[in-house]
Amino acid sequence: MKLRFSHLRWRYWALLVLGFILALVAARQALRPLWNDPVIVVEIGGTYESMMERSTTRFSPLIRGHIWAGSPKSDARLRFIDSQFGFETPLARFLSVGFDDNVVDDLRMSPQIEPLLIDDAMKVIVDLQTQWCAKGWKPMGTQGDPTIADTPEWRAYVRQGVLPGVSFWQAGDKYQAMLILARFRDSRHLDQERYLITLAVAEPWIPFDEIEDRRLESHHFPPPLPEKGAIPCPSQPS
Repeated sequence: MKLRFSHLRWRYWALLVLGFILALVAARQALRPLWNDPVIVVEIGGTYESMMERSTTRFSPLIRGHIWAGSPKSDARLRFIDSQFGFETPLARFLSVGFDDNVVDDLRMSPQIEPLLIDDAMKVIVDLQTQWCAKGWKPMGTQGDPTIADTPEWRAYVRQGVLPGVSFWQAGDKYQAMLILARFRDSRHLDQERYLITLAVAEPWIPFDEIEDRRLESHHFPPPLPEKGAIPCPSQPS
């Protein structure tokens, strides 16, 4: 009798543990986005509703009939979707999407969750520009704002903290991107050099084809020029 009672108790605990494991697996499947990086999927000209269907994190509620901006409720990657010009960023703590009613108008973000050391900041810059080169984006206004590169000259330029590095990119006649790299005083790491990246994307707002590039001579603190003969997007066919 005692043996049977022990056997039944063992089966009871085994079934209880099994049930707990199955419940945990089911909950994990139901909440799967919480175990992966949350993603905000943005399409310029797309709708708020379409963005929310594709994204894996909560976002500010829709404000009908107004020009407004919202942001995700958690750190999130940006997945910028376009059949030709799409790209993706690292996790971002600041990510703001602008709307006209329910239509996506622009986005502004810092593709990082904290100010970065220069090595890490340059990795983000290089990765974004590599994606753009591969997808057919072109650097613009390079006479006045040369493309940011991971070179000793560029590192020395931004390290001084006088002016940020700024580069402009354009995707056909559909989008422009402004990429900024600046030194940032991080109160949590006063003994370290930290850097902030800013990215803005919208329909073209600077008519580069209609204006002369700003001349470097007009800069009181000119950014580094690329090496002679350097190709900003060597992976692109000429």
